[in-house]
Amino acid sequence: MIQSTPGGVLLNVRVIPRAGRSGLAGTRDNALLVRLNAPPVEGAANAELLDVLAEILDVPKRALTIVSGERSRSKRVLVSGVDTAAVERRIRTQT
Repeated sequence: MIQSTPGGVLLNVRVIPRAGRSGLAGTRDNALLVRLNAPPVEGAANAELLDVLAEILDVPKRALTIVSGERSRSKRVLVSGVDTAAVERRIRTQT
């Protein structure tokens, strides 16, 4: 689910678009489960995913990059400038 890289951390994320409200919903299949209010149309869900993760991880939105899965529910997101322990701590406090 969380993999350390030289520049930060890679997260495996599974999104649920068109949810009632946005936020963390636990884990599923070794991925962080994130509910998104936005529909998966014209990048709206991806933009909201970055907003939600930036708030949860307490990092600027520019520190987040979707590296794979832009058109899929399963995504890999790079979080630059943080370490694995900090990300795990922030996720634990949110779930």
